[in-house]
Amino acid sequence: MRSVKLTGREASVVRAIGFTEGVLGSEILDYTRMEPEDITDTLNSLMSAGFVESEPYYEQVAEHDMPATAFEVNPAYAQEMKGALSRR
Repeated sequence: MRSVKLTGREASVVRAIGFTEGVLGSEILDYTRMEPEDITDTLNSLMSAGFVESEPYYEQVAEHDMPATAFEVNPAYAQEMKGALSRR
């Protein structure tokens, strides 16, 4: 399995999502206090790598859809993601 490395923005978003259940994009906005377009770009990169999933499913989430969309860490990568966060 590949080693997961996260940028600072990615780590912030993953911390906001957590590892237990899905979190709405609006909650990620509140937790991270990042600009919506930055969060959308970060979520899209995490989703394209397969690390994060959305409900409803999107390959790429649009900025106007992001606040009402739920996001969760892909369970297949949960342990690697936790390790990546602890290395920061």
